[in-house]
Amino acid sequence: MGAATGLPHAVCVELARSAIADGPTAYAEPAAIERAHHYRRTLLSPVINATGVLLHTNLGRAPLALAHPPQAINVELDLTTGERGSRQHAVGGLLATLCGAQAAIVVNNNAAAVLLVLAALARDRQVLVSRGESVEIGGGFRVPEVMEQSGAQLVDVGTTNRTRLADYTKALTRKHADVALVLKVHPSNYRVEGFTAETTIEQLATLPVPVLADIGSGLLDAACPWLAGPPPPWLATEPAARQTLAAGAALVTFSGDKLMGGPQAGIIAGRADLVAACAAHPLARALRPGAHVLLALQQVTLAYLDRTAADTIPFWQMAAATVNDLSIRAHVIVADSGRGHVVPSEALPGAGSAPGTIIPSVAIEIVGDHLAAFREAATPIVARSRDGATFIDLRTVHPSDDTALTAALAALPA
Repeated sequence: MGAATGLPHAVCVELARSAIADGPTAYAEPAAIERAHHYRRTLLSPVINATGVLLHTNLGRAPLALAHPPQAINVELDLTTGERGSRQHAVGGLLATLCGAQAAIVVNNNAAAVLLVLAALARDRQVLVSRGESVEIGGGFRVPEVMEQSGAQLVDVGTTNRTRLADYTKALTRKHADVALVLKVHPSNYRVEGFTAETTIEQLATLPVPVLADIGSGLLDAACPWLAGPPPPWLATEPAARQTLAAGAALVTFSGDKLMGGPQAGIIAGRADLVAACAAHPLARALRPGAHVLLALQQVTLAYLDRTAADTIPFWQMAAATVNDLSIRAHVIVADSGRGHVVPSEALPGAGSAPGTIIPSVAIEIVGDHLAAFREAATPIVARSRDGATFIDLRTVHPSDDTALTAALAALPA
């Protein structure tokens, strides 16, 4: 059974035993093989993202090629002195340059970044947060709960839809106020519209306490200097690290695997003294990334600094593809497979990035719900269905996967 399924012998033995225990011996072998094939589907494996969601959290967010030679890396060795060094020095320095910050460090993810900053700078002290920004995002990440775990005390200011600078000032001047930080949180996956008022970073920076801006999605520079043309319209309202720091934020935190297009990581960038305090906190060791993440993040950061990100980072390749190019690919796939027809589509940034915005795209529509059949393809295809039809959005499909898509379409029952 192992040769037929590609699974280790020990796994096959366990699956065979469970099949025998659950049914007559005569049916044990086919049942065990079926279980083995099902088991393989539970393992991590490459898939084709045809959903039109560029940063699909269930599919690993930003796609990124990871190439790490089987060699040692000077993660914590200073090659100049031969002494022990900091794993944060190389990548942190590059990120600081990229963001226009004095310093930067890297942790496991953005939730960890926020947790570490609060624990290092605000434990047993108060942190001001607008009620409209005390949010929950994907995976149950809730600002009040993260703050509680850090030991900081949440102080709500303003109202859900309107928070003014005067609300922060009032909280700072209350009796027994002991405010360590003001936390401004990017809403990430929702948008409040209508009768609203928001306090800007420039306004918050006038307060006598540091401002921590959790920008979440990781847009590095609103000008997108790594692109040949102007910034995409769908990024118009997305906060960027460089501009947020320039506006007066003492620190920014953001994800490495969203709009940055890198590996899963959380970045803390800003004032050198505050970043150093975070790096020195005991939690920093528990939240630190490994060599593979640091090396991948270094490669991505260098691509931004040398202005090759648009050509080398898969996220930006997907985002920058023209509708005309997507249409040409879609028509070729339909012609070669003999199935479906080409329709306009609307892709999404995903992962809480640029909420409420869409990116024009192109899809192949096939009558009927074929999601299960596509997931059973040699390379599983994750598509979407609506109104009795299945849609394959080409914006999130790498051109090298067009052949696999064509074969999967052709194999569908007539």
